[in-house]
Amino acid sequence: MTARGKKTVRDLRRGSRSTLLRRLYFDGPLSRQELGSITGLSAGSISNVTGELLADGLIEECGSVESDGGRPRILLRVAAGRAHLVGVDVGETQVRVALFDLARTELAASDRPLDDRGHDAGHVAELILAGLAEVLARTGTDPGTVLGVGVGVPGIVEQGVVGRGAGSGLGPDIGGGAGAVVHGQTVGWDAVPLGRMLRAGTDLPLFVDNGAKTLGQAEMWFGAGRGARHAVVALFGSGVGACVIADGARFRGATSSAGEWGHTKVHVGGRRCRCGARGCLEAYVGAEALVARWGAAPPGGGEKAGLAALLAAAGAGDPAAVALLDEAAEYLGAAIADLVNLFNPERIVIGGWAGLLLGPRLLPGIRAAATEYALRFPREQTEIVLGTLGPAAVTVGAATLPLSDFLDSGGEFPRRADAAATGVGVTAAGAWAEQWA
Repeated sequence: MTARGKKTVRDLRRGSRSTLLRRLYFDGPLSRQELGSITGLSAGSISNVTGELLADGLIEECGSVESDGGRPRILLRVAAGRAHLVGVDVGETQVRVALFDLARTELAASDRPLDDRGHDAGHVAELILAGLAEVLARTGTDPGTVLGVGVGVPGIVEQGVVGRGAGSGLGPDIGGGAGAVVHGQTVGWDAVPLGRMLRAGTDLPLFVDNGAKTLGQAEMWFGAGRGARHAVVALFGSGVGACVIADGARFRGATSSAGEWGHTKVHVGGRRCRCGARGCLEAYVGAEALVARWGAAPPGGGEKAGLAALLAAAGAGDPAAVALLDEAAEYLGAAIADLVNLFNPERIVIGGWAGLLLGPRLLPGIRAAATEYALRFPREQTEIVLGTLGPAAVTVGAATLPLSDFLDSGGEFPRRADAAATGVGVTAAGAWAEQWA
């Protein structure tokens, strides 16, 4: 028996593989010599581990660079086509499912609008499973190459509520997501066992997390947050959320509900929020609230059309539109000042489809209000910027959930659950939802 806390040879090998894979993924292509310098691993370890990764097809040679007086140095990179990732964004009006290779190239996507059932949990699960089947079929992707399905949802996600395998009848909790329970107060989800509902229709590993947190991970890994150790990534859509990064790691809190920034109070006894409380930030700056407050949205156009019309009216000098956007910028700036005072981040990133749409107009006012309301010293250390990954950042971030697990494992392909392998179809999620309800 191995003493508690003592690493085995297998642990050390897995750690070395993980270290090299991560470096090549985020900083590659790199030569073996560069990997040794960056990681501190010995030349022998670098040679052995890169040899394994090459034999497994996880990395590949991609050219060479001249060295000082010696042979050219071979460059290595992660093999983009060796595995696939699925990212899902459960949005305000639709469910988007996208298939990526390891280089985050989108190979196929399925956008499925929510019907008159809205965010009914069974309906959402059916759309996710149908979209998953569609993107795999359209690309002819072998499910065995899919590292997992990451799902970004509105609300608080309790992880791993269902134990692995025994007694569930739904297969092992591969990836931890089959036990995910979602508390989405604004969409009417009260302890919805979304992970188990999805497990009824797929045997792929599942990873479920809050949409703002997946957006945050995407922006920190590949976007405007890259390089920061302390940051807040804010998501503005119909509602408002945030992902807090403390010393390079996502801060979750005691029950993974940290980051519900949209439900902090900016006006005691103020406007009624979708969550049922009064005075929430979301009730003043969320897209749904802004369009409702303006009251002049194009009929049947939805929130995006409403915000676009609001911006156009402000651009044309409409006093009501100008005043509403100026007020929203001040509320946002004041709320960001609270983040500055509470968390002392070096960077605050504003993302989400509404944030990116409104950002160019509101950013100067947001920065000015943050400066007015925040303590001077921490505000001087904080930059406020727009996200760079576009409105699909939640989907990309969701796909990073299985990717992170893969990199941590040193490139091990996950086991598959056995529930859906018996032929359970897409409609199983809806049937399971009826039983749960």
